[in-house]
Amino acid sequence: MAELTRETFTAINPATEDVLATLAGHSAEEIDSILDRAVAAQRAWRQVPVAQRAAKLLDVARVLREGKTEYAALISDEMGKPITEALAEVEKCAVTAEYYAENAPKYLAPEDIESNAAQSGVVFEPLGTVLAIMPWNYPFWQFFRFAAPALAAGNATILKHAANVPQSAVAVADILEKAGFDRGLFASLLISSRSVAAIIADERIAAVTLTGSTEVGAIVASQAGAVLKKQVLELGGSDPYLVLADADVEKAAEVAVKARFTNNGQSCVNSKRFIVHEDIADQFVASFVARVEALVVGDPRQPATQLGPMARANLRDELHAQVEATVAAGATVRTGGHKIQGKGYFYAPTVLDHVEPGHTAFDEETFGPVAAVIRVSSNEQAIALANQTEYGLAATIWSQDLDTARAVASQIDAGAVFINGMVASDPRLPFGGIKRSGYGRELGKYGIREFTNMKTLWVGPAK
Repeated sequence: MAELTRETFTAINPATEDVLATLAGHSAEEIDSILDRAVAAQRAWRQVPVAQRAAKLLDVARVLREGKTEYAALISDEMGKPITEALAEVEKCAVTAEYYAENAPKYLAPEDIESNAAQSGVVFEPLGTVLAIMPWNYPFWQFFRFAAPALAAGNATILKHAANVPQSAVAVADILEKAGFDRGLFASLLISSRSVAAIIADERIAAVTLTGSTEVGAIVASQAGAVLKKQVLELGGSDPYLVLADADVEKAAEVAVKARFTNNGQSCVNSKRFIVHEDIADQFVASFVARVEALVVGDPRQPATQLGPMARANLRDELHAQVEATVAAGATVRTGGHKIQGKGYFYAPTVLDHVEPGHTAFDEETFGPVAAVIRVSSNEQAIALANQTEYGLAATIWSQDLDTARAVASQIDAGAVFINGMVASDPRLPFGGIKRSGYGRELGKYGIREFTNMKTLWVGPAK
């Protein structure tokens, strides 16, 4: 690690632009020590029965709930999430920890498979120390949805968090320490993105998981692939939200607001392209716009706030450029479409109508509070436009005819399709994408097995 340089990391409140804290990054010597401890701790941890490993997650849930108010305030201050959503994020982490405490032993139990052996099957063994490269938009959830199953499976976890949430990076490690996990089994590395390649290449790292942009995912995949290490990538998305002609329009419009503007519109699984049948498009847009205009925008620490600031100034600038380009190409601004003046990185919740393929808001992922409405004349056109994207994370379909909805869902290129409800991750269900939205799965029994060696065990003599 001699090539790594020590840096500093500053947390800025996006609602006030005030500096919250400045933290010193790790030195090369400290990183070496952390990785050595991880290897030693994981070697012992893998020998602990899976039921005992999983049971430790109940303490994680307890610590999360005991500190829920403090942790939610930290999330809100560092990245601007409304406090009600931050509280929900912490609770979701606790629920997920409990889920794997209960289900990990079942998901990792040996499986018998009949063959010509006296006995044969598969056992699930940990890979070792896994590096998690995580984003700022769900600073607790993104880590715990990986760490809970990874630790239960017998791995050690190393977190490289986003540079703008260093306090959250420290906090999630502290939670595992308070829960009684061996200090070697986890660490938050405060390092720059430039230093990640050296960590990935280090022989003490067995695998890599990343949640982030498609561009960063491609870089990390090439770095991990060069040293033949397992990867799970959950990347960008431009999720379609299909409202068919027979949909419950008012319900679809109501849910559309939450589907697009949750987390200030900064989520890979926010619905972004609203593909609406022309027969009900005027009604949908009118209802959608009225509900968007009723959103309470302001201080994320206030319980009434529904939309806070964007996480960084440059992200707001990039989003506004996408809006301007889309309007210049012929789309119509129904509401919003501008930065909100004053302190903080606020952007007005925006609905763009008559968006078409070739427009920036159709072709690119818009990571912020901007919805693009695309009008279509048939289900076939809706399917074609839903799939006319490089992404394939998730999709939503609204129809009162479930047979039709299922038929449409079967033709959508996505890792998940939700019918008559908004897309959301659930610890019981696998989560992940296809195409340039990544590969591999998190959550559920499939997610916990991603960072295991699915080892065939054959016992003779042969039959």
